[in-house]
Amino acid sequence: MAYSHLLIAIDLTDDCHRVLDKASKLCQALSAQATLVHVVEPLTMAFGGDVPMDLSLLQQQQTEQAQEKLNILAEQHQLLKENNCHLCFGQPRKEIHQLATEHNCDLIIVGSHGRHGLALLLGSTTNDLLSGAPCDVLAVDLKDHDTDE
Repeated sequence: MAYSHLLIAIDLTDDCHRVLDKASKLCQALSAQATLVHVVEPLTMAFGGDVPMDLSLLQQQQTEQAQEKLNILAEQHQLLKENNCHLCFGQPRKEIHQLATEHNCDLIIVGSHGRHGLALLLGSTTNDLLSGAPCDVLAVDLKDHDTDE
């Protein structure tokens, strides 16, 4: 089965370059369309929703910085096309699944750090994305590999 529309979900860390490199090559090989997404989680989620201060200015700055970085990354990896970069706000699983459905994506590409427990295989966000995904999910391995083997 050939994929025609890839949704590339990135976290804007340095590791996302590996995801973007692989996704870009896959898009070229398949002549597939690409949609790029980053999800900004509400700061109140990070603090348990019980914050005695107004975080709106900080949230706005975080969102603006994320949009700038997303655009730069898309351009660097030659994935920037009209209306294909999306910055969403909310819970990553929900937003990525919704965007994949809305854009008829047939493959979601995401990075996997592979830490411990179930995260040893997939990472918590990647594992969460698998549950109820509207299409196939490809997890790009982000662990450092020894080159001196």
